[in-house]
This record gives sequence, structure tokens and C-alpha cells, in this order.
Amino acid sequence: VAGMFLRLLSDVRWQAANPKWRRMTCSRRSTSSTAEPHPVSLPAQAQVVICGGGIMGTSVAYHLSKLGWKDIVLLEQGRLAAGTTRFCAGIVSTARHVSVELKMADYSNKLYQQLEHETGIQTGYMKTGSISLAQTQDRLISLKRIASSLNVMGIPCEIITPKQVAQLHPLINIHDLVGAMYVPEDALVSSASVSLALATAASRNGVQIHERTSVSHVVVQKGRVTGVETDRGQIQCQYFVNCAGQWAYELGHSGEEPVNIPLHACEHFYLLTHPLKEPLASSIPTIVDHDGRIYIRNWQGGILSGGFEKNPKPLFTEGRNQLEIQNLQEDWDHFEPLLSALLRRMPDLEALQIMQLVNCPESFTPDMRCIMGESPTVRGYFVLAGMNSAGISYGGGAGKYLAEWMVNGYPSENVWPLDLKRFGTLQSSRTFLRHRVMEVMPLICDLKVPRWDFQTGRQLRTSPLYDRLDAQGARWMEKHGFERVKYFVPPGKDLLDLDQSKTFYKPDWFDIVRSEVKCCKEAVCVIDMSSFTKFEISSTGDQALESLQYLFSNDLDVPVGHVVHTGMLNEKGGYENDCSIARLSKRSFFMISPTDQQVHCWAWLKNRLPNDSNLTVEDVTWKYTALNLIGPRAVDVLSELSYAPITPEHFPSLFCKEMSVGYANGIRVMSITHTGEPGFMLYIPIEYALHVYNEVMNMGQKYGIRNAGYYALRSLRIEKFFAFWGQDLDAFTTPMECGREFQVKLEKGMQFVGQEALLEQKQNGVYKRFTMFILEDHDTDMDLWPWWGEPIFRNGRYVGKTTSSAYSYTLERHVCLGFVQHFDEKTGEELVVTTDFINQGEYEIDIAGQRFQAKAKLYPFSSLFTHRRRKDEVELSGYQRE
Repeated sequence: VAGMFLRLLSDVRWQAANPKWRRMTCSRRSTSSTAEPHPVSLPAQAQVVICGGGIMGTSVAYHLSKLGWKDIVLLEQGRLAAGTTRFCAGIVSTARHVSVELKMADYSNKLYQQLEHETGIQTGYMKTGSISLAQTQDRLISLKRIASSLNVMGIPCEIITPKQVAQLHPLINIHDLVGAMYVPEDALVSSASVSLALATAASRNGVQIHERTSVSHVVVQKGRVTGVETDRGQIQCQYFVNCAGQWAYELGHSGEEPVNIPLHACEHFYLLTHPLKEPLASSIPTIVDHDGRIYIRNWQGGILSGGFEKNPKPLFTEGRNQLEIQNLQEDWDHFEPLLSALLRRMPDLEALQIMQLVNCPESFTPDMRCIMGESPTVRGYFVLAGMNSAGISYGGGAGKYLAEWMVNGYPSENVWPLDLKRFGTLQSSRTFLRHRVMEVMPLICDLKVPRWDFQTGRQLRTSPLYDRLDAQGARWMEKHGFERVKYFVPPGKDLLDLDQSKTFYKPDWFDIVRSEVKCCKEAVCVIDMSSFTKFEISSTGDQALESLQYLFSNDLDVPVGHVVHTGMLNEKGGYENDCSIARLSKRSFFMISPTDQQVHCWAWLKNRLPNDSNLTVEDVTWKYTALNLIGPRAVDVLSELSYAPITPEHFPSLFCKEMSVGYANGIRVMSITHTGEPGFMLYIPIEYALHVYNEVMNMGQKYGIRNAGYYALRSLRIEKFFAFWGQDLDAFTTPMECGREFQVKLEKGMQFVGQEALLEQKQNGVYKRFTMFILEDHDTDMDLWPWWGEPIFRNGRYVGKTTSSAYSYTLERHVCLGFVQHFDEKTGEELVVTTDFINQGEYEIDIAGQRFQAKAKLYPFSSLFTHRRRKDEVELSGYQRE
């Protein structure tokens, strides 16, 4: 009832602020989905059609209109803000682990704060602050890591004691707390009112808004959006934006060209109470108790409290539809654990009168991150959905980034962690989604230590060697649905203890990975790297070479059999992909890319290669098993198995040839390892995979061969200062900024994408530099480990963040990689980063609030810190790609 009152009040304000709107729309009083008269007919055409009138749809419309696009139509099948947005708890929180999510939430907070002044519509914005509680030391460490990120971004934040918690919120029971994080600028809003305010501003800027209009499907011709079919007729358009919330999946599959949007709804519960005897102050902080799985906020002098239970209830798996979301059935038995947690945290609520238990659907995604971006299969089809119960926090920022993407061709921040193209079709199974969201929803509150793995939806994509490796003690992680080995547990090791070890400190697998790294450096190891994305590009004439020369920065007009490391760049010179390309023949190329590039790279190539029947691109990822043979004895193993000379004279670095290995023919062997160590990559037709693996292991026994995993690979590549795409490299990072000038041929005789931007950087300098750091006063056994995202300080000033890190078993120190920027101390102006600037600074790395001294370098360290000096065989042009 109270929620409906707020909704009606928002309607009144909306109509009062928009006389034009009253003429355009029909009465709002009925909540029925029955047909009503439509005074204004739909336009025959528009530049953009947005489906969904919740916080996401109205935010996209608002930001598109701010960027100058006016020919926009927003369609809502029911009433504006009558879906999940209406039931949102209204908590705007910036405490996020992922950098881009933190930035979205911060922007949203600032936008909502000024929205009432801009539109005249009250949004209920109240800056209350938030307190995230910690019942354990590990939880406190997690909060300290977040606090470090917030502080360097200029968001006030502090770690406080339990006594300070009690001072800020006297009703909170603090007896089991070890600390908390206080973010004073977090806020509360009325979500529906914010959405209506955004719609108001968009309407004033020319956006047409039509309620009670359902989209049946999107019209696609030649792989591009051309129109939208509705229950009131068709609208021709160039762009379509799917902001349909929990119905985004069904809408994506409704057309002849399906668009996969992997999300699934779960029931989400929260209760509303009557005001306390002494009503809570409107400014009292919101409480987030992750260990108790609940959140608590003031609501009209009473309490609004919900949470994320361990046993969530998925719904609408069968795709059921409804125009407006009504309050779902109460389930007090299901809510009881959350209610108990609330009463433990606020014991004085025992006698409080409960008004209502709200049950509403929330959409969750397979990896707990929202979905945005353009479809890889349909040009002009954009998506913004799957907010994982953080829609109001992300709404403003997400709408801004998507609008920038549509208008400019790219957003102002790196949004790859949220990009729709991080998923493939395999994540769109309804069964997979139902099972995965049952894991995802509890994980919102679970403590997430570094390198944790999802447990559902596993063994979906596997190498032919999976069972063989599993029997030998392989421990698995998942990337893009593909099972990959982390490390191998030696016989006799307690597997259960190892699997359950989760820590921010030195992990239990430390010595296991040490032995694998040692074997890679002194003998020979085998790593199954079949998850690599693999494409073949060929043509009847020179079309393949000419096209690739335009799309890639390095010179690919090399002799047959040579391998080239190169970047696939955008117009700004940033990395859209980092790959190795082997020239198989004059007209055929074999391209190897990171695992999670499979969808993104395919879309990038298909959208930019000429439409020529004589030019073909084939995804051959599934056709080949990839074995990485690493170590100084790899050459001995391979030469004995192939009866072919493998000496540097016959098989130089960065070379590729087809060979026989054992009984198997047609094995593509490349003299690269992506680690800086000597060795070979073997690309094996899958039917030969088990045979070749067995032959390699049998022959390698006399050379001390063993299996190894990706953790060893990671340590090797980081100590050699090798970056990988998706963490160190992204669409905003150029070769000039990360020491890869040698991968760029500015004078290769033809233009390539990104060339102008790189020429400008070469002339004017760069504003960030990829830098390697060795931690000098860090105790590996006792101190917290760096993982990624730690702030970097130079002479006491914040200059950047780490992008990846690993323990170097060679240097016996932790190595961090990251970017350093240079800002004028007085004006804050961004300045060119020179070699002298890097070399002349004193550096510290902040790990959960504790700073450690670090030595900075722009090239790989030699083994200065060890007594075991050796001559490093640095494969300068080999880069790890995951």
C-alpha cells in the first residue's frame, strides 16, 4: 500500500511537471493491462527505439538526448517504472569490487543528487551514508581493499571500529563485529521517482515516450536492425536498445535473428515495518551486513530490510510474461533466516509491527556483472540489463556509458567486464542460467577471495584430455565456459583441504606451483591450453593479406611459416585484441587469441572484413587441442618424437611448421610459449590429441617431464613483464603505452586502424606507462598478497593501479604490473609520462590500506634478488594470452 502511495505520488509530480505529457498519454489510474485509447500514434520511423521504461531505459534515453540525439522513441509495455524499478530498495552504494562498477555507481550518485533541481521532480534523494559490517578478519580485509579504491577515486571512506558503528547507528548490535567500512556519501532515493525524473528530462529534450506498447520482435535485415514490430504497428529504426529487464532474454530470442542475453530472474524478499516508537532519522546510515546476508535502511521512520539467502528461488524459467510486476506471493518460511539475522543485528526490533513482506523478481547474470553493449550478431542492437539487484546504483552510469557507446562508437571507460560479448551462446541455456543464478545470488554476500571459481555450469567445454588430466590431480578453473588447469595436486596431498583453502594471504598451492615453475625452467612441462581462440582466415587471392594488414598493427606480409605477434587496434590505437598470427601459406593465416576473445574477436572481424565471397573466416577453436611444451628439454622431447631437426638453425624463434609427432600427421608446431621460456606450442587436430599427449609424456619421462597449470604460466609471464589482454591490456591501452612499439610497423606501406593515433603518441609522448614493480619490504609468508587493483603511489601521490601480479619464484619476490600516470600537482592536468619520471620516483603499493615499498622498472628484472643467477632466455616478442 505504501509502495503504491509513493508510486501515485510520483505520477502526480510527473504529470504536474509535464503538461505536454498529459496530452500525450492516457489515464494512469488503472493497473490493468487491458487496452486503453492511445491519443498519440506511434511514429513511422525513429533513429533509436528503446524497449523498457524502468531505470535503465529512461537513463539511456536521458543520456542519448543529452548527447544530442533527439529522434528517440521509448516504449513501455505497461507503465513507466512499473517493473522491477518500482520495487527497488533505493540504496545507492559505491562500495564495489570492480572498478567500472564503482565508477558507474559514483556517477549515478552525483546524477541523482542534482536531478531534482534539473527536472523539478522530487526523487527522494537523501545522503545517509552506508556502513558495511565485518564479522571476520577476512571480511574486514575485503572492505579495506574496497576502501583503498574508493579513497584514491576521491570518494570519502574510512574503516571504523565497532564502537564507531554504534555511535553512527545506536540500534545496531556490535558484539560480534571486528570493524566496518563507512562511506558517508552513499544515498537513498525513490527508484520510481528517479526513473520518472529521467523520463521527464528526456521528454523535454525531444524523446517520445509511449506506454502500454509491447514490442513483439526486432526486424533485422542483412545482420542489421531496420525496425521494431509492436502491437501498435512497426517503427523503422537504425538502433534498438533492449532494456526489458527480466524479459530481456525472451525479447532477445523473439526475432528471426536471436540475440543471446544470459540472465534469469530470482525472487527477492524484503520487509517493510511501521515506524518505530522513536522513528528512525531520515539521515541514519544504511547498514550492509554481508556476513548476515542482509541490508537495513530507514523507511518512513521504520525499517526496510532484505537480503540474499543461501537458497534462492528462481522463477519464470519457462519465460512467463506479464505487463507489470505485481508483488509475488509472500513466503515467510523462506524469509525466516534473513529475519533472524535482522533481529540479531537489531534486537530492539522484536516488538516492531511488520507492515508487509515484499517479494519481487530481480535479474541475475552468470558472473554477477551487468550486461551492456552491442550484439555480436546484429548491428545496431544494444542491450542494458541484468543488474544483479544493483540497478539503482548502476542506472545513471550504465545509461551514460551505453549512450556514449552508441553516439561515439565507444564509451568513456573500459567496460569490457560488462560487455555482452564476454558471453557466448553456451551461457544462454535456460537450465544453465537457472542453476547458475542459484549460485550467483548467494555469492553477492559471500566473501570473494582472489581466484575463487563458480561451481555450477562446469565441465561444459573441455579438452579431449580432461579425464586424463583430472586423473593425474588436475585442479580446475573456468574461463569462457572452458575448463582449464590451475595446478596439479601431487599424490598424497590432502585434496579437500586444498580445495577449501581461501585466503588473502599466502595460498596452500604455493609450493605446488613452485615445483611446476622449477620444472618449466630446468626440465620440461606440458600445459593444456586448448581454450585459446583460434581462427583461420583465407582467400583465393590477396584479399586475406590486404584485409589483415589493414586490421592489424604489425606487418603480416612475412614469409610463409613465420609467426607475428600483433595487436588488433581501434581508431584510438587501443587493443581490441592481442594475438599471434602464423602465415600458413601465401593466402592463409592462423590466428591465436585469448580465450575470452572468441565472440568479441569474431564480431570485430566480421564487421570490418569486406563482404567478399573469396574471403573466408572460420572459427576453428574446437578443431585443435593446444599443448604448450615449456622448458630447456622441450627441444629434446620434440626432436625424438618427430625425427626432424629442431635446432635453432632449422626451427628459429617465432616459426611455424606442420610436423608429425608420433603417429599423428598435420601437427602445427610453433616455436613460442607465451612465457619467455624456451619451448613450443603444438596445435593438434582433436582426434590425435590423446595420442600426442601420451607420446609426449612417455618420451619426456627421461627428461623429467611433468604436467603444469595456468598458475605456473602466470608466474612465468609476469616475471618476464608480459601483459595479457583483458586485464593489463584493453581498448584504452595502446602499444606505445606498454612498451610494444616493436609490434607496430608504422611504415609498412599501407594504412592500418589506429595508425594516426599511434603516430600522434610517437610524436607527443604517452600519458601512462606500463610499469613493473618488485615489492621490497613484503613478507610473503606473513603479509597480505597483492592480486590486482591495488593503488600505486609515487612519492606519496596516487599515480595508478596494478593490473595483475604474481609471486616470482625466480626473483623470490612479488611482482606487480600496472600503469603509471603523471598529473600536475597544482592543476591536476595530465602530463606526459617520461622514462625519467618512472625511474626517479619512490614507489609504494597499497594492499588493503598497508603500503609496501616497490622498485619500478620499464623492462624485465634480471635475477638480481637471488643467489641463483642464470642467463635468462627472454623471448621478447612472446606474450601470455589468456
